[in-house]
Amino acid sequence: MKIRNSVPLWLRIGAPALVCVILAFVLLPVVVVFLASFNDKAILTFPPQSWSWRWFARVFTYQDFQDGFRASVVITAWASLLALVVGTALAIAVKRLEFPGKAALQAILLSPLVIPHFTLGLGLLILVAQLDLERGYAIVILCHVMLVLPFVLRSVYVSMENLDERLEHSAASLGASPLRVLFTITVPLLAPGLFGGWLFAAIMSFSEFTASLFVTTQSTQTLPVAMYNYVREFADPTLAALSVVYIVVTGALLAFANYFLGLGKILNIEETR
Repeated sequence: MKIRNSVPLWLRIGAPALVCVILAFVLLPVVVVFLASFNDKAILTFPPQSWSWRWFARVFTYQDFQDGFRASVVITAWASLLALVVGTALAIAVKRLEFPGKAALQAILLSPLVIPHFTLGLGLLILVAQLDLERGYAIVILCHVMLVLPFVLRSVYVSMENLDERLEHSAASLGASPLRVLFTITVPLLAPGLFGGWLFAAIMSFSEFTASLFVTTQSTQTLPVAMYNYVREFADPTLAALSVVYIVVTGALLAFANYFLGLGKILNIEETR
């Protein structure tokens, strides 16, 4: 209370006001898109003069969106699963082992967080063209694994930090094999981090557009790429409606994960008790 009273009045009033202004600025596009998605007219305008749900119906009936959704589900499922397996193994190795080049390996694995995605997509496209490979699902999945791997690494590594290694040592001292210790002790204790890493990888993979634009074809185009192609031809509120669906589904998944797992602990922004 003494600390609060020592803060100047202008700061006590101005700081919350500034936070509200920043939040309003960040959320304003979301509000605009949300309202525009209910516009009855076949042109994207704001504010709506009349209201309709018909653009949401078009979201689920447009053929390219259906094909893009199916492709995104396949790519996301494989990319998130592979990233989870590879990321977990690498996180355990980085945490438990000491070897030459460890710092360099960590920097390389986390580099997709700072390298523009279009650079990775373009580089992979050039490599595929030079090797005369077909741009099928395997190439797109490989691209997405590269992009989402840092999120799995981060999530699992934080769980490793909170793991009590004495439990593993106790199981090993009682005669459990290393493989049994892994699947009966380590993996269950890492479950929140594993699920959190997989969830973020799946969301990022499903929403990835920039790199996907370079490596997909008509038969493998993801939903974000299909949305980009749609907006080049049409200017109706369909994309606004689809964006609302994206926001609602993603928000629901994150709320679910936060309620059952505690995303603050997974991301190491909340103290573990």
